[in-house]
Amino acid sequence: MIETWALRRTSADKATVGAGQPRTAWQSFALTAVMATVVGLSGCSSTPKEDPNSQANLEKLYAEAKEDMISGSYDRAIKSLERIEGRAAGTTLGQQAQLDLAWANYKSGERVQAVTVLDRFIKLNPSSPALDYALYMKGLVNFNDDLGLFGRIARQDISERDQQAARDSMQAFKQLVEQFPESKYSEDGRVRIDYITNSLAAYEVHVARYYFNRGAYLAAANRAQAALLEFQNAPALEEGLFIMAKSYDKLGLEQLRSDAERVLKASFPDSAYLAGGPKAKDKAWWQVW
Repeated sequence: MIETWALRRTSADKATVGAGQPRTAWQSFALTAVMATVVGLSGCSSTPKEDPNSQANLEKLYAEAKEDMISGSYDRAIKSLERIEGRAAGTTLGQQAQLDLAWANYKSGERVQAVTVLDRFIKLNPSSPALDYALYMKGLVNFNDDLGLFGRIARQDISERDQQAARDSMQAFKQLVEQFPESKYSEDGRVRIDYITNSLAAYEVHVARYYFNRGAYLAAANRAQAALLEFQNAPALEEGLFIMAKSYDKLGLEQLRSDAERVLKASFPDSAYLAGGPKAKDKAWWQVW
């Protein structure tokens, strides 16, 4: 545009001054001034570039992300929320985007990524009013990862299954109830702590049974004893004490066998294991949760 305008102005100058007549210094200065003015006006008349970091644009982007989450388009929502988290860092909107990002990752099956986002939120926002919710969500993400395992613990071989997710879940719930005892999420957190405790105890006893059935009696006794020390009052410890007594009996350790039987009788006086061995129960402990 500027180049075309300059060519037209040169032709007009020639017509005014006369063919072959040189311009005066004033005419050259005037031409330069006019061109500069036009360039300035051209710049002023252009539309200003929209700021992607403006509050209005960020709120619009967040609204779109929420719509994607509602419709189940979590992958698209994740991309929008990641942009908001980066552009609105340190703001209330940025914190909300982090929490929604964690949830979207969890719903899309990315549990590890969801926990990573929550850990980042907890680290960067220790005084946030939403910290209790972040801890609750972290516990819930890990809890649901092993919920299927807990629900089938009596019917599948889990002796080699990693229990770290369950332990991480319990740790998050414990931090929640200790730091925020009055939080609306703490009551549910306490229930889940008990459930996870019982589940982990059942897992340890299952492993002890696994060793006992294969003739590894010392390993069976040690694993059952570890469950007894770490998870007191868990329902699965009834079988754990029985396995300890039977293992010590197989090893010829009569005193240890008697000690285990005495604790079993004192703790579970109506135990079916005292009548001669394990018997199938109508319901597993987890079915009444």
